[in-house]
Amino acid sequence: MTPFHLAFPVRDLEETRAFYRDVLGCEIGRSSESWVDFSLFGHQLSAHLRPGANDADRDGAVDGKLVPIPHFGVVLSMEDWQALAGRLEASPGVDWLERPMVRFEGEPGEQATLFICDPSGNALEFKGFRSMEQVFAH
Repeated sequence: MTPFHLAFPVRDLEETRAFYRDVLGCEIGRSSESWVDFSLFGHQLSAHLRPGANDADRDGAVDGKLVPIPHFGVVLSMEDWQALAGRLEASPGVDWLERPMVRFEGEPGEQATLFICDPSGNALEFKGFRSMEQVFAH
């Protein structure tokens, strides 16, 4: 796996640290007074302090549902996705945009998905596949 890097804006670094560490289970990497790095399933996320960060709009359509644009997340094995979904369901105060569900059921690319927001309003999607060969199926 080659990890990706994503830098994104957040309103408050302490609430961001707590969410990504305690709710999502991310390891915390390097940080300063204006940013903090996280390992999200081995990918490098850099949260940068931007007090005026905006919420994502729900204006994208996928499989008959509106989804927030922009959003980011990780494609997981079904086992890892189910563990994360259970962790999130058990965490009080998770800001759900779309609770765990199956999309494209019985079709190529069938996937489990869920959408949440972090405390700054950044939308995250986590997908689960039974086979990674289905990620780009059409």
